Amino acid sequence: MALHFELVSPARLLFSGDVVSVQIPGTEGEMTILPGHAPVLSTLKPGVVSIQKDGGTDKIFVRGGFAEVNAQGLTVLAETAIPLADLDAAALAKQLKDAEEDVEDAKTDAARAKAAETLDHLKALQAAL
Repeated sequence: MALHFELVSPARLLFSGDVVSVQIPGTEGEMTILPGHAPVLSTLKPGVVSIQKDGGTDKIFVRGGFAEVNAQGLTVLAETAIPLADLDAAALAKQLKDAEEDVEDAKTDAARAKAAETLDHLKALQAAL
């Protein structure tokens, strides 16, 4: 028995298919969803969705969104979703440095808050690597 799983971001459908299991970063804690899982709805925290397939594991970083388990399977609607295989550690390190400078250079509270949010997002991405 397989679990049908879909991962969708505003930009595109990142995954759709039958899987063995999926581990998601729920705000109440990490959850592993298997076929026949009870219905559940959860918000997501920044973290990695691990998709266990017959042929291996795919890992996708998500930031924000929702996960819903129902009779049809698991659907994750993520605000941001990036396959870990697509991340470049050196480029990410440069972006982190730039974001730290942006926080320091911000002139207004609103600009500082926006720069800090970007910095937090980049730190979560780096931790996922």
